[in-house]
Amino acid sequence: MKKQSELKNLVEQTKKREKIKKERVDIKWIITIIIVAFVISFGLSFVANATIPNLSLVFGIIITLVFILIGILFDIIGVAVTGADEAVFHSMASRKVKGASTAVKLKKNADKTSSFCCDVIGDICGVISGAAGTTICAILVTKYHTDLLLTGLILTAIISSLTIGGKALGKSFAINKSDIILYEFSKFVSNFYH
Repeated sequence: MKKQSELKNLVEQTKKREKIKKERVDIKWIITIIIVAFVISFGLSFVANATIPNLSLVFGIIITLVFILIGILFDIIGVAVTGADEAVFHSMASRKVKGASTAVKLKKNADKTSSFCCDVIGDICGVISGAAGTTICAILVTKYHTDLLLTGLILTAIISSLTIGGKALGKSFAINKSDIILYEFSKFVSNFYH
C-alpha cells in the first residue's frame, strides 16, 4: 500500500510540474532556435561543401574528425549545464569571479543552453561529418578503386561509432565534472559579451 501511495504522490507531482512547463512554452525561443539552426547549418554546410571536396584524403579525414570532436564537445557542455549546481555559481558571482554570472544565466536557462549545444551544434556537426564521410568515400572509390557500397558502409560505421562512443564517454565526464565544465565554458563565453 505504501508503495502505491508513493507512486501516486510522485505521479501527481509530475503532473503539476508538466502543467507549469506547458504554460511556460516559449514560442519566441522555438522560432529563434529554428532560425539560428538554419543559419548555422547553412553556413557550416556551405563551408564544408565548398572545401571538403577539394581537400586531399588526409585533410578530409582531419576535417571529419574535427566536426566529430566539436559535436562531442558541445554535447559535453550541454550535459554539464543541466547537471551543474547553480548555488555554487551564485556564491562565485557574489564575489565577482569572472564567468560566474554567465554560468548563473546559462544554468537558469539550462533547457535552452542544452538544446542549443546538444541539438543545434551537436546535430549539425553530425550531419556535416556524415557529408564529409561521403566525400571521403568518393575519394577512396575514385582514387583507390574501392567498392562503393563496402567503403560507404565502413565509413558510416566508423563515423557513427566515433560520434556515439565519444558522446557516451563525454556524458559521464560531463556529469562528474559539470560545475568545472560550466565554469570554464562560462569564463570563455564571458570574454565575448562583457
